Amino acid sequence: MQQSRRNFIKSTAVLSAGLAFGMNAKSYGRIIGANDRLNFAIIGLNGRAGAHLKSIGTCSNVNISHVCDVDSQVLSKFSGSVKQQFGYSAVEIKDFRKILDDKNVDVITIATPEHWHTPMAVMGLKAGKHVFVEKPSSHNPREGEILVEAQKKYGKLVQLGNQQRSSDFTISIVEKIKNGLIGKPYFGKAWYCSQRKSIGVGKVIPVPDYLDWDLWQGPAPREDYKDNFHPYNWHWFQKWGTGEALNNGTHEIDICRWALGVDYPKSVNASGGRYHFKDDWQFYDTLVTNFEYDDKLITWEGMSCNSKQTYTGGRGSMIVGTEGTVIIHRRGYQVFDIGNKLLDELKLENENSTMDHLSADSSTDAHFKNFVNGIRNGEKLHSPISEGNISVTMLLLSNIAWKVNRTLSLDKENHRITNDAEAMKHWSREYEPGWELTI
Repeated sequence: MQQSRRNFIKSTAVLSAGLAFGMNAKSYGRIIGANDRLNFAIIGLNGRAGAHLKSIGTCSNVNISHVCDVDSQVLSKFSGSVKQQFGYSAVEIKDFRKILDDKNVDVITIATPEHWHTPMAVMGLKAGKHVFVEKPSSHNPREGEILVEAQKKYGKLVQLGNQQRSSDFTISIVEKIKNGLIGKPYFGKAWYCSQRKSIGVGKVIPVPDYLDWDLWQGPAPREDYKDNFHPYNWHWFQKWGTGEALNNGTHEIDICRWALGVDYPKSVNASGGRYHFKDDWQFYDTLVTNFEYDDKLITWEGMSCNSKQTYTGGRGSMIVGTEGTVIIHRRGYQVFDIGNKLLDELKLENENSTMDHLSADSSTDAHFKNFVNGIRNGEKLHSPISEGNISVTMLLLSNIAWKVNRTLSLDKENHRITNDAEAMKHWSREYEPGWELTI
């Protein structure tokens, strides 16, 4: 009783002192939970970083210790968002390597341009950090192999940002499919459509004084700065991005693969092109790709510049079986019998359809909670990198099939491209000297 009274007096004194200096309840919680608090650093602050911030805030006993971006304007603005949401200021960092050197940082989240995802994740693992990395987790298939190997070597957790794996209703309907809801599932059709505008023809201009262009490029070979690269259009340049198939197709292809219970296909083919505009965009704006298995098939159809919706919306997955069909999307699902009669339906009217750059939703909240629980108490991750990398690599292979304009056959053991030396040249990439990727 004396010890309890002493602790009560001590806690009350700390709280009173904090309130006297303007400390809010969240700040006080940081003090009393410091022993098992997880310190997060968010790296790459455009787009999905805002969803990271929101979702981390739904987890218990966490702290945003650092925020990092090579764009000082974005860094300052995002830092203000941290203070607004959490009631305290995070340390602002331009060079992420300083974060890796800080032993107090437990977790890094990566929402940078895609050419940074694997190099930064591997460096984080080497530094003893857990990693949450946005999709696609790699820029090329070899990076995916390296990231999986690094996670195994260093033992920290890596969760891929395909948040629908943590959606309660998606988990439920996929489980029902696996238990025979539509008989034997054999075909998965995924789609995405948008109405992206032309990026024009860029002009070489001086690098803005608020942007560290050299560090932005990092492991990628150097290129002069143009006025249509930053902050978003890098997605459509092959040195840094991976095109719409990886930018958005990763989610729905992953749902198809999950529901059908398959991993790597035996072959991949893809057809498409840049049809809508003539500009600097280096990928397709329209693509149809097929992933073939012995007794199953997955397809993805992407239209970046025409938003004519298919089925229930601008994106989704349709799982076809011997006794019916299920359509799964971000706002629910529909179940049909073999005669196309609607048997069951779930509609979440308020859920985000993730057709924007932020894509903050309840699935992302659940995905971060699963990640935090995995770190704290060993809860099984919904998308560990060993699993998520399969979906990412499949779509990277569809990019390669598109580039070489032919079907790729895969080795059953290592899942690499067989008997096609030209296609295998795209398995990895050229790195800026000094930035070569090692485990």
